[in-house]
Amino acid sequence: MQAFTRVHGLAVPFVRPNVDTDTIVRIERLTSLPKHQLGPYAFESLRYLPDASLDPACVLNAPRFLNAPFLLAGDNFGCGSSREGAVWALMCLGVRAVLAPSYGDIFFSNCFQNGVLPIRLPIDRVQALAAHSADGSPLTVDLSDQTIRSDVGAVETFDVDPTRREALLNGLDDIGLTMRDDALIRTWQARDRTERSWAWRPVAL
Repeated sequence: MQAFTRVHGLAVPFVRPNVDTDTIVRIERLTSLPKHQLGPYAFESLRYLPDASLDPACVLNAPRFLNAPFLLAGDNFGCGSSREGAVWALMCLGVRAVLAPSYGDIFFSNCFQNGVLPIRLPIDRVQALAAHSADGSPLTVDLSDQTIRSDVGAVETFDVDPTRREALLNGLDDIGLTMRDDALIRTWQARDRTERSWAWRPVAL
């Protein structure tokens, strides 16, 4: 998993509430495409016109926001069905962090499992950042000190669960975090094999 430490770049002002995972990526795309090919289908119901051409009125299609690492979103972002593919689709667009007031619970967890940082900020702070970013002014998100800095010196702070913060800083998913204790696990297993040998006997099928 790609670590997240300090990322600098543009933020797409996409502040609308209740954007569900089906809007982020339709389920049929996940059944026919590998995750690294989902980019063209991210937000497809919003980004494309009926003739399949890109809608120039959609902010997600603005050339200045191509591969922008940040997405400024509204309340309850990533709600709806539990599909990890929604995070994969965002990653294919270049998104490394989402800034929103609230998230769908499973989407929120899936972000951390894939190296995307979901930041919770009050709606007025998200809207202020959106106003700043609308003309293409960049932001810097630093997970080390949990700050968001604009190019004019303004600083926002945010909270992250310490365990999840450590995992992202080191590029570790849940399995990676567990494997850091591999030596301890093996020591426990060896001791337990001695103390409770009956529990380790193979079961005849």
